[in-house]
Amino acid sequence: MAKKEITEKDLRKVVLESGIEVKPIYRPEDIKDLDYERDIGNPGEFPFTRGIHKFMYRYRPWTMRQYSGFGTPEDTNSRFKFLIENGQNALNVAFDLPTQNGLDSDNPLAKWEVGRVGMAVDTLKDMEIAFDGIPIDKISTSLTINATAPIILAMYFVVAEKQGVDLKDVRATPQNDILKEIIGRGAWIFPVEPSVKLVCDIIEFCARNAPKVYPVSVCGYHIRESGATPAQEMGYAFSIAETYIDKVLERGLKVDEFVPRFSFNFDIFGNMFEQIAKLRAGRRLWARIIRDKYGAKNSASMKMKMIAGGGGAGLTFEQPENNIVRGAYYALVSALSGTQTMALCTFDEAYTIPSAKASLLALRTMQILMEETGVCDTVDPLGGSYYIEWLTNEMEKKIIEVMEEVESWGGMINAVERGYIQSKIARQAYEMEKKIQSGEIVKVGVNKYRMEEEEKEIELYDLDMTAVKTQLERLKEVKNERNNLKVKESLEELKKAIKRDENLMPYIIEAVRHYATVGEITQVLKDEYGVFKEPPIF
Repeated sequence: MAKKEITEKDLRKVVLESGIEVKPIYRPEDIKDLDYERDIGNPGEFPFTRGIHKFMYRYRPWTMRQYSGFGTPEDTNSRFKFLIENGQNALNVAFDLPTQNGLDSDNPLAKWEVGRVGMAVDTLKDMEIAFDGIPIDKISTSLTINATAPIILAMYFVVAEKQGVDLKDVRATPQNDILKEIIGRGAWIFPVEPSVKLVCDIIEFCARNAPKVYPVSVCGYHIRESGATPAQEMGYAFSIAETYIDKVLERGLKVDEFVPRFSFNFDIFGNMFEQIAKLRAGRRLWARIIRDKYGAKNSASMKMKMIAGGGGAGLTFEQPENNIVRGAYYALVSALSGTQTMALCTFDEAYTIPSAKASLLALRTMQILMEETGVCDTVDPLGGSYYIEWLTNEMEKKIIEVMEEVESWGGMINAVERGYIQSKIARQAYEMEKKIQSGEIVKVGVNKYRMEEEEKEIELYDLDMTAVKTQLERLKEVKNERNNLKVKESLEELKKAIKRDENLMPYIIEAVRHYATVGEITQVLKDEYGVFKEPPIF
C-alpha cells in the first residue's frame, strides 16, 4: 500500500495568542509587498525595525539590570553592592508595598508588609543608606515605583545632591506609569486625572532640569502579566504613552524636548517568535507614530528605548528549576528582539523575592548569553527571515487594531476610569488559566511531564521582624531629630501648590529635603485629590 502523502491539512492548527494563524512554511511570496527601505531599513535608521543603534550589541551590549531590594535599606545596599561586584552595570530597585501605596512603616495598614517584597522607604534617610557608596553619577538606577514616584524620585535627587552630583548628571528611570498600574497591578492611590498630572509633572520637570533622566517607563509588562495578549501589551502601552505625550504638549513643551527620554518596559514569555515580532513591529510603529502623528524632527524621539527580559507569568511554582531554562530562553528572545536593557525574573520568583543565589544565576545567564553564544556578533540576526518579517507585519496590524479600539472607548483615560481594559484582560486571564488547567495550553511540569512527589529546594524569604524593628526605630528617630517646623511649612507650601495647579516636583523635593515622610506627603495629596475608586469589572 502506498504511503499517504502528508499535506498541510493534516497538520495541527497553530494560532498565536494575538490571534494570528501560523502556516507551516513561509516563502518569498509571503513578504512580496515588503519594501526594505520603507518597512525594515538599516539598523539605527528610520523606521528602526532592526534596532535603534547602527551596530547594536557589536558596539555595546545590553545593560544588565536585575530587580533587587528587600528588607531595610541596609539589606538592599548590601545586595546592590553584591550585584555590582559580580558584573551588573545598573540597578533596578524594588520597593515594599507600603512605600508603593504611600504608607509609612509605622502605619497600622503596613503591618506584616514592611520590607517584605521590596525595600522599605519612609524618609530621605532610608535612600541615603540604600545608596551609600553607590556612585549616582556613574550608575544608572531604575526606580520601580508609580503612585509615589514623585516622592521617591525627589529623594533620589536629594541623595544625588548630597553626593555632590549635579541634577543634570543624574541618570535614573522612575517607572512612573500610573495608567498601567491601575490596569495591571493595583498599587494606585489617587484618581486617574490627578495621577496622570503627577506623571506629567515628573516628565516636565526632568525635561527642564534633569535631561539624563528617563522620566517614565511605560510598562506594557504588567498589562501582559495581567492577561493581555502580546499585541494588546504593545497597543495599550502605546495608547498610554500617547496620553502622557498629549498632556505634556498641553503644557507648552515640544515633542522633541521630552519624548527622546521616554522608555518602555515589555514582557517576554510565550511563543518566542511572537515576542520577537511584537518588539520589531513595535519599534517600527512607534517611529511612525512619533514622526507622522506628532511631527517629531529629532530621530531620537522616534527610537523606542526598552527594557525587556523575563516575564514572571511564564514561570511556574511546579518544578521551579525549569524556570532557569525558561529564563535563558527569555534572555535569548530579549537579545534577538533588540532590547537596550535586560532584567530576568529569577527561578524562585514564583515563591519569593529573589534570593542572592537566584539573582546571581540570572545575572550569569545574561553574561553567558552575551559572552559565549555569538548573539552580539551581528545586528538583528533574524532580519530577512520570511516568517519573522511576515509576522512582524501581522503584529503591527494587530497592535494598530488594539489602539483603534482604545480610541473607540473614548481614549485611554476614559477606558481606565470605566474599567473597559481591566474587564477585558481579566476575562482573558481567566480563559487562559482554564486552558492551562485543561491541558489545551501546554505548561511543562504543570500539566505535562509532571512529577507527583517532587522536592522543591527554594530559599524562602520570611518577614524579618528584626528588620521591621530597625525600620520603625529609624523612622521614630528621624521624626524626633528633624526640624518639624520646616516639615510643616514645606507640606503647607505643597498644599498651596496643588490648589494653584503647579508642577509639584519642586515642592516635593523641598519637603523631602526636610525629611518629610512618604506617608505625610501622600496624605497632603490625598486630602486635595482624593483616592481612586475602582469601577466594577464584569
